[in-house]
Amino acid sequence: MRFATKAIHAGVEPDPSTGAIMTPIYQTSTYVQQAPGVHKGYEYSRTHNPTRTALQNALAALENAQHGICYASGLAATDALLKLFKPGDEIVATNDLYGGTYRIFVRVFEDFGLKFKFIDLSDPAAVETAFTEQTKMLWLETPTNPLLRILDIRSLAAQARSRGILTVVDNTFASPYLQNPLDLGADIVMHSVTKYLGGHSDTVMGALMLNDDELAARLRFIQNACGAVPGPQDCFLVLRGIKTLHIRMKQHCENARQVAEFLNNHPKVGKVYYPGLATHPGHALAAEQMRDFGGMLSFELKGDDYEEAVRVMSSFKVFSLGESLGGVESLCTHPASMTHASIPKSEREKSGLKDTLIRLSVGIEDVEDLIEDLTQAIES
Repeated sequence: MRFATKAIHAGVEPDPSTGAIMTPIYQTSTYVQQAPGVHKGYEYSRTHNPTRTALQNALAALENAQHGICYASGLAATDALLKLFKPGDEIVATNDLYGGTYRIFVRVFEDFGLKFKFIDLSDPAAVETAFTEQTKMLWLETPTNPLLRILDIRSLAAQARSRGILTVVDNTFASPYLQNPLDLGADIVMHSVTKYLGGHSDTVMGALMLNDDELAARLRFIQNACGAVPGPQDCFLVLRGIKTLHIRMKQHCENARQVAEFLNNHPKVGKVYYPGLATHPGHALAAEQMRDFGGMLSFELKGDDYEEAVRVMSSFKVFSLGESLGGVESLCTHPASMTHASIPKSEREKSGLKDTLIRLSVGIEDVEDLIEDLTQAIES
């Protein structure tokens, strides 16, 4: 089954009682049992809910996975993964990553005895040096947030596998439409479903997709035992959202390509971070492991003037200044004070994240309006 057909049909069936083509919102906390322990597969909605089951199956299909497990947020999914480990275990992670991931790693789980190393994962020698007997997981984003670096999933997963280390890929920026890390050797894929999968900035959710039966059973136990599950209304919204994922992603990519080219040629712009540009250092790798280059980009103005960057971000009329990404509307974010503020300034600068960086989530509006908005904001 090809992607568009999977996006619309995988994991869902018409409601058996009414024939409704859309999965119902099973807004219930409990289920009537015929006798103690005799039921129709559902006992309590923290454990299972039919709307959530349909979504988990659909998301698994999109990532070519055997198992999909949904959580109340992307960070709840990350939290569940970290609960697989014990004090003294070590996680090696990319040094360019979402600020919330850094925060839960360092400010929450270090207190429980886990150890974290943040390194440049584009350097195979550095990765090999970072691995120790205590390393249990390799965590990567690609494209990275917010500098849009491209990491070689196949190579890194092979390196980790040779040492018995799990590879987890945060695939939020790419979405399953553009990239399937499991097919490239990763063990687990994480998504902030809030973003492209939901696609309409109206729900918060996370998900893990994987093929290993034993790992899936452990993660389902954690999902139930800790209870960070999404409600049926949110699951319904995402089920609706993924039906147009393929169409939305095509337009996100096309618009981002034109916006990146415009910025790259603008005399007041110093640097553009977008893997679709031939000048991007990861362009060839992105072309190899992705189907297109995505709807996310970042840029810096010439001169690195913080006040000027703030003026630009405050002058947009179509781009909205706000956190998050992946919705149909275009968003502008200032990573240093918003999505990545939890990372100390010294650590941000070490990874190349400047206070003047502007991140754009390019929506699916008419691209001419987006370019006009960028023009007036930069030149005002």
